[in-house]
Amino acid sequence: MKTWTTSSGCTITKVLSGRSNVFLLTNSSSAILIDSGIGLMWSGLRDRLLKLGIQHIDYLVLTHAHFDHVNNAKKIVDNFGAKVIIHEAEAEYLAKGEMVMISSTNAFIRQMIKTLSGFTLMNISCRPCPYYLTFKQRFDLDQFGFNAYIMHTPGHSQGSASIIVDNEIAIVGDAMFGVLPWSVYPPFLQDEKQLVESWRKLLETGCDLFLPSHGSGSSRKLLTRNYLHYIKV
Repeated sequence: MKTWTTSSGCTITKVLSGRSNVFLLTNSSSAILIDSGIGLMWSGLRDRLLKLGIQHIDYLVLTHAHFDHVNNAKKIVDNFGAKVIIHEAEAEYLAKGEMVMISSTNAFIRQMIKTLSGFTLMNISCRPCPYYLTFKQRFDLDQFGFNAYIMHTPGHSQGSASIIVDNEIAIVGDAMFGVLPWSVYPPFLQDEKQLVESWRKLLETGCDLFLPSHGSGSSRKLLTRNYLHYIKV
């Protein structure tokens, strides 16, 4: 499990990787889990948390309500006592066990989604899960002992969010993808203009490392290059 430590002593651990990355943010007294992965990842997620000595999770922050981020949310609540934080635009999807629909600005991918829409894979829902609180633009985590905050970064979905830690490391959900070494552009998104604006906001934080939910971390240099390209398109 890869870890990063910020200047204030916060530790970020990539608990799971592969289909979806799941991150754990800890300090000397609190634990925050970011996203929960797909259902098939549950046993691995639980076992790795226990291996880390995590018996209780204070908060589960969901970067958005797509199935590969929320499928295990209710299990995290039930097994680790976590309280869920999610953007207000997608909170009711979680509460009802529904999924925000996947979309894309790419014509080929839109056709693929349409073709597969009748299959179970594209209509996966999660168990209804209660949320503890919602936010609109920003939610500070200093009350939990972290020099960190959750920031609204829409584009991939309307309620997408990122977690900014010490203005050094950003956990960005699907606001960025880390699969291709030259691009952070996600294949699925609702609004490219919103996404590029979210990139601007992420750059303004001063972070040097951006950890996405899919693939590897990206540098500030790579994000800047992508941002400058898309504002010229």
